[in-house]
Amino acid sequence: MESSPILLALLGLIALLLVAVLVLVWRARGLAPVPALDPRLDQLAGQLQSLSANQAAAQSALDQRLEQRLGHLADRVQERLALSATEAGQSLGELKERLAVIDAAQKNIAELSTRMVSLQDILSNKQARGAFGEVQLADIVRTVMAPVNYEFQATLTGGKRVDCLLKLPNPPGPIGIDSKFPLESYRAIRDAQDDAATILARREFSAAIRLHVKAIAEKYIVPGETADSALMFVPSEAVYAEVHANFPNLVEEAGRLRVWIVSPTTLMATLTTMRAVLKDVRMREQAHVIQAKVVELGKDIERLDERAEKLQKHFDGAVESVRQIRITTDKVVKKVDDIEKVGLEEPEVVTAVVANPVLDAKA
Repeated sequence: MESSPILLALLGLIALLLVAVLVLVWRARGLAPVPALDPRLDQLAGQLQSLSANQAAAQSALDQRLEQRLGHLADRVQERLALSATEAGQSLGELKERLAVIDAAQKNIAELSTRMVSLQDILSNKQARGAFGEVQLADIVRTVMAPVNYEFQATLTGGKRVDCLLKLPNPPGPIGIDSKFPLESYRAIRDAQDDAATILARREFSAAIRLHVKAIAEKYIVPGETADSALMFVPSEAVYAEVHANFPNLVEEAGRLRVWIVSPTTLMATLTTMRAVLKDVRMREQAHVIQAKVVELGKDIERLDERAEKLQKHFDGAVESVRQIRITTDKVVKKVDDIEKVGLEEPEVVTAVVANPVLDAKA
């Protein structure tokens, strides 16, 4: 294994130190003069000095390269740190924007939660729940129907008041709408913890719906005054879906009693159909008016045709007058040409032309 220059230099220095120590020892003991040093030692010393100079130059070059590399590395680290700082700033900006959005969403959720609590408070009270159903029913009816076709809190025979009475022509006649619904039993179904509680809640819910349907049929279907059917408005799509999905017998019983269960969506569709029927009825009622207007329109068309014919005759007369005027202008132009030719022709010809009785007659 080849020795490194540094190791050789160290060995040479150690050898020189040993020689110097021996010389000093010999001089101190008064020994015989030390013979002249071996020329190889001088050569070795020269080599050691050369190695030392080379080592210093290599070390200097190594230091320079190391310094350059460290400087380059420092520049790269600085650039990377600056880029990382920029990216971190952008990320922090995006994070702030997202936090602002999350904060706004959290505020909306908190507000919605407050509203849900308020709605729950409303629905937990029977009187407030009834008012809520009436308000929702009124909004839907006012949106679809004309004011003359409905009445809220209408009084029927016997002093019975219906939440909304749709004024339809016979048949079918006025139709009553009730806006109350049994929410307690439905909540009991949702809050049931076991099968026994669920069965009991379903039984109570079925009984409440059945009792309510019978009450609507007895109070709001009055022979000779209203239609032979009524509507039970359920202002909750969830309750409506629960009834139709899990209690089809209740829907059938309500149908036999002529009480139709409707939700906000189905009520909107029903009222839209009724509005189309009312429009058709009004069209039939106004059929004689429309027929009279059509007769009057026919007379106006006849008068228009007569006047157009008269105008056509005037146009034909004007065309004939223009044609006659055109004939006269042609004659005038021809005579003007004859007059212009008078000074250019021979006297005999001119005299003949002037004395020509045919031309005089035509003129």
